[in-house]
Amino acid sequence: MFSNLFSPIQIGNMTSKNRLLMSAMSINFGVDDNCCVTDQLVQYLVERAKGGIGVMLVGGGSVHPGGQELPDLPQMYNDDCIPALKKMVEEVKKYDTLFGVQLMHGGRQSYLPEKVAPSAIPAPAVVKGEVRALEIDEIKDLAACFGDSARRCRDAGFDFVELHGAHGYLINQFLAPNSNIRTDEYGGSFENRSRFLFDIIYDIQKKVGKDFPIGIRINGNDYIENGWELKDTVKIGPLLEKAGIAYLHVSGGVYGSTELTIPSMYTDHGCFVHLAEEVKKHVNIPVITVGRIKYPDHADKIIQEGKADMVALGRSVLADPYYPEKAKMGQVEKIRPCIGCCLGCIHAVLAKEPGSCVVNPDVGREYKLKDEQKPSKALKVLIAGGGPAGMAAARQFALQGHKTILCEKGKETGGLLSLAAKAPGREELDDILNFFRQEIESLNIKTLFDTELSLDLINKIAPDKVILATGSMPDMPVIKGLFQTQMDLVTNVDVISGQETVKDKVIVLGGGMTGLITADFLADKGKQVVVLNRKKSFAEEMASNDRYYLRERLKLGHVSLYKNVSVKQFTNDGVVFKSNGEEFTLTDFQSVVISEKHSAIRDAKKLERKTKAKFHLIGDAKSPRHLMYCISEAEEIARSV
Repeated sequence: MFSNLFSPIQIGNMTSKNRLLMSAMSINFGVDDNCCVTDQLVQYLVERAKGGIGVMLVGGGSVHPGGQELPDLPQMYNDDCIPALKKMVEEVKKYDTLFGVQLMHGGRQSYLPEKVAPSAIPAPAVVKGEVRALEIDEIKDLAACFGDSARRCRDAGFDFVELHGAHGYLINQFLAPNSNIRTDEYGGSFENRSRFLFDIIYDIQKKVGKDFPIGIRINGNDYIENGWELKDTVKIGPLLEKAGIAYLHVSGGVYGSTELTIPSMYTDHGCFVHLAEEVKKHVNIPVITVGRIKYPDHADKIIQEGKADMVALGRSVLADPYYPEKAKMGQVEKIRPCIGCCLGCIHAVLAKEPGSCVVNPDVGREYKLKDEQKPSKALKVLIAGGGPAGMAAARQFALQGHKTILCEKGKETGGLLSLAAKAPGREELDDILNFFRQEIESLNIKTLFDTELSLDLINKIAPDKVILATGSMPDMPVIKGLFQTQMDLVTNVDVISGQETVKDKVIVLGGGMTGLITADFLADKGKQVVVLNRKKSFAEEMASNDRYYLRERLKLGHVSLYKNVSVKQFTNDGVVFKSNGEEFTLTDFQSVVISEKHSAIRDAKKLERKTKAKFHLIGDAKSPRHLMYCISEAEEIARSV
């Protein structure tokens, strides 16, 4: 299966067993107070090595304390880090995986009070604060820091290092005209702007020898005004090959770019492949591509068509560490899919929190779960509700060896998430639902459709545990004139499910995630839409990367957005409100869609006092929140009983 993807490849003096590389990800956990790696990071990486990846990288290896991108990333700038790294290498290398470290300096994109860069120009987005321009002697010292860090990696037993020359970090800042306005030997011409990168390469080679492989992650396009472009990558590629670089890992984007480095579900799969494809025409060393390459058949086709030599996976192996092995065995349907929501991974990390994954709560907990044993006594568990929380719980209870029965009051599983998947650009939400459906079938979990939880059902099944995953429903706000208006009054659930239709001019009350998704759904059908958000910010519960693409879609749909809204009253054909202190009156509207709060559905909890079974609430039935809590609570309850 996927013979192109699972063929070996030569990279410098190394041979990878397949064409899959796990990208370096700044996961922001698994280090001690001195930023030396701990067992948490080791077991996170071991789990992915077990899963069959050919090449993998430790992310965010900082070469200097002044370039630490995030507070909890591994350091490579002190010999004290080597013993812990050696232990990591010994554990990972048991699984026939090429193992390297991505070396980086954050420059102006470091989360530090004092930031340095080629020029005193702050980052265009995300990271705030003043920046100091580096002196020439400091630049040379930093090049030497990369060399010293590479030596530590070699001494720890790593197979290679990768230089992070992309995504707006220090090397990229030197390369790009918009961040490097120096007039000395490190600025101005293409040759001068690339000098720092070649200084680093030569210093590494001097300290570890030319046989120790060096790769580089480099942008094919910064996607920002006056940034590094594809023509620059094509020009520098042969020069890097001549300098002894083992491979080119071609990506795109910087903080503040129009195409985001970590794209969300709204982005086309393989969004950066064309960059690697062009670079590959100009070099003979392996070229690695990246960017929403989610499905194995797509990855295999990229290799088959010669667009790249290898495919990098990041979030896909967060979601399922065993992606490579399952793909190789032809068990594609068993791969737990990334849904491109960006919430647990990049959004959490940029908030300086530990990285995680919405669909895989085990991320970061591998060291706690490595010795997990199934319970000695099998229970009978009845789960009410076939949404994502209910299905996730059913799967995990069955995996733990419990007899599991799922009842769903409707004719199909999926809950409100299946409605969200009907919105434009959010179809991949169905992927995780289909994964759970397949798992429920393969685990022989009995599913009762058109069956609401009742005392008769509980008495018939006699469960030890009842898990209420009954979800939530839209809450109707009390606002003057809302229930007296002549406009049609419906909920977002009514509209997206198709139970109700709306006319051409629509007011959406609610500027959270569901409100904006509903507005996009309606605008995509040609409706004129106004969104009234009674909060200060739009869709705070969404990852910023995901929200960015949605907001761009709303602009294309000409959706009018108002925040800090105070509604004075609804009229027969519109609404009077204040937004940021300014009063507005909207008229000639025909429909109002309620898309604000949801209320938990937990009426069945009252049945607990009539039975011996112990009840537990999970997901929206516990409290309406986003998908991460639904799945994590479901898996946790199954492991804790």
